[in-house]
Amino acid sequence: MFQRLILEDSAAIYTVAAFSVATSIFVTVAWRALRMGRAQVDRFAHLPFETETPASQHECRSESSSH
Repeated sequence: MFQRLILEDSAAIYTVAAFSVATSIFVTVAWRALRMGRAQVDRFAHLPFETETPASQHECRSESSSH
């Protein structure tokens, strides 16, 4: 029964390679985020993600009117 579940040795290599790639990407992104300069952090902090859009204004009005 378990003979059907045993994969070739190459399957283990692919698994280790995929884990290594994912780990290296995560470590690289974390390292760059930790080493980011103060000016770049301030620039990212002021990106226009919090601007009022018609949809968000509508949500705010409906929340305030329901309370």
